[in-house]
Amino acid sequence: MKPTHLQPFSNRHPLGDISVLHISVLLRAAEAEGVNAQELARHFQLSPQTLTSAEARISIPRFMRLGHAAIQACGNATLGLRTGALTRPVDMGLPGIAGECANTVGNAIQTLIHYSLLTSRNSRGTPTADPEKRLIQFYSIQPYNAFNYFVVDSVLSAWTQFLRTVSGQWDVLEKVCIEYPSTGMDELYEAWFRCPVQFGAATNSIAVRQDIWSQTTLLAQPAMHEKLLLLCETELRDIQRGWTTGDRVKSLLTPLFRGETPSLETIASKLGVTPWTLQRQLASENTGFRELMDDTRKQLARDYIRETETSLSEIAWLLGFSNPAALHKAYRRWFEISPGEHRKQFRATP
Repeated sequence: MKPTHLQPFSNRHPLGDISVLHISVLLRAAEAEGVNAQELARHFQLSPQTLTSAEARISIPRFMRLGHAAIQACGNATLGLRTGALTRPVDMGLPGIAGECANTVGNAIQTLIHYSLLTSRNSRGTPTADPEKRLIQFYSIQPYNAFNYFVVDSVLSAWTQFLRTVSGQWDVLEKVCIEYPSTGMDELYEAWFRCPVQFGAATNSIAVRQDIWSQTTLLAQPAMHEKLLLLCETELRDIQRGWTTGDRVKSLLTPLFRGETPSLETIASKLGVTPWTLQRQLASENTGFRELMDDTRKQLARDYIRETETSLSEIAWLLGFSNPAALHKAYRRWFEISPGEHRKQFRATP
């Protein structure tokens, strides 16, 4: 049987998936807040075998529901910060271990970001690192609600904790930007990150101090870093080798849907081929661009209705429909039921 992380894109959850390495940290944080982590794991059908398998992943919606349940159980809305504080390089998988022995802190965090696909895939986008600005950016996961605030918190705080671990320093950041609006706990966030925190910002990001970025890491070991990078490259190629052209198109569509309908020309340009070549490649896989776009929208619409409380107008925007009425019409064509009624059915099902 193929390891979970080597499954083709098309066999995974359309919104993305995340390694149980991250899930284990979330459960540790919940337990530190007084939650019965074993009971929480059982409720979400996370067996000990799953949690001890480095290859296992769960869907992004399931992860969000798990985090929301943990927050409700402990009453700590900033559980994401606690999760980040408890994250070790080993909890970030092979990229975390490889980054830990990089020669500088800047190289360490760039390694972590470059190979993030090894432990997490999200159809919304991928994290990026800008070495010139020393800026590490997490993609937008708007619209924001009680189910996903903690995701931004846990990612930015985990990156911060990684920087603190590899540098041995506590004050590592210049500024933190958070896309969602302030929840009235600005001082708590600034105390945790130990720098200014801007809510309602244009991006989710952390800016690393210049002296920290160029500092030698505590466990710098060039030979091991090189060896581990080769392992990361091998795993990354194995993941991407299983992707068909259709898979690659689907991976690009979701973040481009917002408020518009991506064109064949746009997708072809991002794949580095001509529109005609892309059409020919898709035809050889017995599919087409319009079919893939419709199928991707169908999968995402069902997931947004079933897994989130996102409004129909927001879902319409996320899927590139001109208005909620257009979404309503497409949804009835796909599932022979209105999105509102389908959501009621999902809520009534245990």
